[in-house]
Amino acid sequence: MSAFTEAEIAYLESQRIGRLATIGPDGQPHVVPVGYRYNPQEDAIEIGGHGGFTKRKKYRDVAANPRVAFVVDDVPSVNPWTVRGVEIRGEAEILTTGGTALGPGFDPEIFRIRPKRIVSWGIDTHMFAAANARSVA
Repeated sequence: MSAFTEAEIAYLESQRIGRLATIGPDGQPHVVPVGYRYNPQEDAIEIGGHGGFTKRKKYRDVAANPRVAFVVDDVPSVNPWTVRGVEIRGEAEILTTGGTALGPGFDPEIFRIRPKRIVSWGIDTHMFAAANARSVA
C-alpha cells in the first residue's frame, strides 16, 4: 500500500518540476527547482540532475545530512484562484544509478526520497480545507 493517496500520485505524475530543500553544513536551508519522478515500485520520489549532479550544493548537502523536504505545487487557475500541491518530508538516499531513466541528458546519480510526512492541499480536499497532513512509516 502506498503512503500517497491515488489523487496525490496522479498529481505528482502530472507535474515535472518540484523544489527540493536541503540543509547546508552551516544549518542554512537551500532550495532549488529540480526534475523528478514518482517511482511506484519504491513508493518514492526520485530526483536527478544534468551536467554534474554530484558537484552541486544539493548533492553535498544530502551527502552530509539526508533530511530533506520536497514540494510540488501549481496554480491551475487564477479565476477563481486555485492552488494545489504536495509537500514530502523524509530522508534522501543517494543512488549511483537510475538517473538516466529520468530522461535524456540526466546524470546516472539520483536521490530517492521515501516519505516520512506528507502534506497535500487542493488535491484530495478543497484548497482552503484543512490540509491532508499525515506522518507515514
